[in-house]
Amino acid sequence: MILAFYLSMPNCASWDGKWSGDGKKYVIVKTFQGKKSVENAEKIRQTGYYHYSWSDGWGAGITVHQVNSSQAAKLRKESQGFCGYNWMVDTICDYGQPMGTHEVVKYLKQQMM
Repeated sequence: MILAFYLSMPNCASWDGKWSGDGKKYVIVKTFQGKKSVENAEKIRQTGYYHYSWSDGWGAGITVHQVNSSQAAKLRKESQGFCGYNWMVDTICDYGQPMGTHEVVKYLKQQMM
């Protein structure tokens, strides 16, 4: 299964309420293989949208769509990267939600209790 993760900034705490990346395509394309990996990808696809909020009023949106291999290749070419927010996709895949490092540490500590 191939999933495309699209980044947006629906909550902009900038002076003009706009994100400098508006109008650009920020996409990460991931391929999931193997039974457990595909099951995880299906859960991610079904959720479809994730949000991450910072304390300063900014908020990121990550929309997920299943794509085929030709769509994936096109998206990889068109993407402007992910603005350094790759960790959001990584934590969605690993923990089911976007989390910063401090949140991952807290989550893992809670899992050990």
